[in-house]
Amino acid sequence: MRLLLVEDEQRLASALVQLLKEHHYAVDVAHDGNTGLDLALTDCYDLLILDIMLPGKSGLEIVRAVRQHELDVPILLLTAKDTVDDRVLGLDAGADDYLVKPFNNKELLARIRALTRRTGNVTGPDTLQVGPFAIHWTTRTITRNGQTLSLTAKEFQLLELLIRNHGKVMSKELILDRVWGPDADVIGNAVENYVHFLRKKLDTPGQPSYIETVRGVGYVFRVRDNPAEEQT
Repeated sequence: MRLLLVEDEQRLASALVQLLKEHHYAVDVAHDGNTGLDLALTDCYDLLILDIMLPGKSGLEIVRAVRQHELDVPILLLTAKDTVDDRVLGLDAGADDYLVKPFNNKELLARIRALTRRTGNVTGPDTLQVGPFAIHWTTRTITRNGQTLSLTAKEFQLLELLIRNHGKVMSKELILDRVWGPDADVIGNAVENYVHFLRKKLDTPGQPSYIETVRGVGYVFRVRDNPAEEQT
């Protein structure tokens, strides 16, 4: 998952980046509100983590601007202000959650998990269930109807991205950026090739593919409505 952290305290920002990377999150960092807003509006993130008191635009201004652009990305506010009025102000601005400094790292990670799993059913502390598929982050595995799929590291990353965004069209460029990162410009036909690999492992002959091609745009993962079609 890709997160944007906007925090002007350099030491805290560095510590949070290290923590998040240890838990398999990709993190972009901005140390002022103007840069943070530019990133939030021009890139695609699974979650925004915003300090409220920032140089330039405040965290609340970023929240309002993001919502005015009709972006539904989850937003977690971090702040030293702990009054009820402060919390209400942040939530009314459009934030989804609010965490007061200093906070426990375990609580931060739990809130991140909760906010980034809104599109599926949480069945455990590290599991997301979408149709017959379950993503298990602790073991880095994906199951279908309880059976573990045999996936390479890149296949896991690609399928995880598609499942978490099921029903949403993911462009090839976005997939390259999320799965291959800095190497994306030299990958060639990697997306097409790995979609082909996944289809061979997921699809049933005679049934529509879980991964649909949207010509000229990218791919979309769809969970079928008919339970009988979900059986392996």
